[in-house]
Amino acid sequence: MNPNKALWEKGDFTRIAASMRESGEQLVASLGITRGLKVLDLGCGDGTTALPEAELGADVLGVDIAANLVEAGNKRARAAGLANCRFQEGDASELRQLEAHTFDLVISIFGAMFAPRPHDVAKEMVRVAKPGGRIVMGNWIPGDPTLVAQILKISSSYSPPPPEGFVSPMTWGIEDHVIERFGGAGIAKDKISFLRDSYVFNYNGSPAQFLEEFRNFYGPTMNAFDAAWKSGLVDELQRELQDLFEAKNTSGRKDITRIPATFLRVTVAV
Repeated sequence: MNPNKALWEKGDFTRIAASMRESGEQLVASLGITRGLKVLDLGCGDGTTALPEAELGADVLGVDIAANLVEAGNKRARAAGLANCRFQEGDASELRQLEAHTFDLVISIFGAMFAPRPHDVAKEMVRVAKPGGRIVMGNWIPGDPTLVAQILKISSSYSPPPPEGFVSPMTWGIEDHVIERFGGAGIAKDKISFLRDSYVFNYNGSPAQFLEEFRNFYGPTMNAFDAAWKSGLVDELQRELQDLFEAKNTSGRKDITRIPATFLRVTVAV
């Protein structure tokens, strides 16, 4: 199986996505979406941004590599009565089922950044966007002190080294890399803009309970715990992550978790 597909089908990202709905709606509200806009939501998960886009009247196609998340997204769209929102499987590195120049807006929030072959990802996003359209990405930033970058940093320190040729998804959070990748797809530097933005995780439970969601349902963290178990370091990994979750909780309560995470917002004019 495709290792990236296996990673995101391993757990149940819908459990994490449930804490991301409010920020997803806020981000979509800032995009100027109008009725009838054709939107591709790439690496969409179960629709944290795709459903709000459809609710604003856009015609939305969500594409994700994980079959379980595609199924969950279609189920959510049906339950919401959104006939203008559908989901299908696909790989952001090779969107061969999608025709060129189809979408007014290509959006990927913490999705396409995890696909392999980042230069191919950039080329595919540009290929399927209409001339005059936009690409918007949300990417975690390497070394950032906020939650997700630190989860991934800690998890990788307990995991086996990646295979030769592996390109870290976190490089999508470095402006020069983004410029180079879209430059290879024919986009001039002055057509790319950047903004540091914040995404908030809201969880109705303690930081320790929220960590359990990541431990049991988030692929990268699950893999880290699998590796830590084999090396006898589970307690150390648990303690390091629990300290992180508790330190980053801004709710002021022990039974409610609210954690902001900084990301790089990329906007490309096609």
